[in-house]
Amino acid sequence: MGVAKLTDQNTVLPESKYARVERERRYLLQDLPEGLSRADHHLQITDSYLTGTRLRIRKVRDPKTNKWIVKFSQKFAQNPKDFSRTIITNTYLNALEAEMLAVFEANEIRKNRYWFEFDGRKFSVDMFLGDLFGLVLAEVSFETDEELPIMKYLPAAGCAS
Repeated sequence: MGVAKLTDQNTVLPESKYARVERERRYLLQDLPEGLSRADHHLQITDSYLTGTRLRIRKVRDPKTNKWIVKFSQKFAQNPKDFSRTIITNTYLNALEAEMLAVFEANEIRKNRYWFEFDGRKFSVDMFLGDLFGLVLAEVSFETDEELPIMKYLPAAGCAS
């Protein structure tokens, strides 16, 4: 008896009670919003996207404490034409687990994450490093689908989503 080969046709992806929907809108910025500086508190994030998969290893470091959080995540859009709603599942890793997964080929993205409030909502702002240096994105999350259309434009940053 041979070993069964897994394919997209014979692999079932059941709904997961551990996955959750993320509703987000992103905005392209020219720089950090007014009142925010590179010296402000931020987190250093390294995302390693495992080649050919929907999986990533995220390492988050707080420069103030030099403490790390490492997550193994699967994140994907249910509808490839709508990235405002994604499904995400996270598993937190210890140092040994993170090291074991680091052997896989991955594409790396590094960024610093800051926060600011606008119109009663908390935004994260990512300043990308390395090959994406100069790219600045703001992101805001929503609890319901009905809230998503609210902010198509971010006047504080002078940009559109």
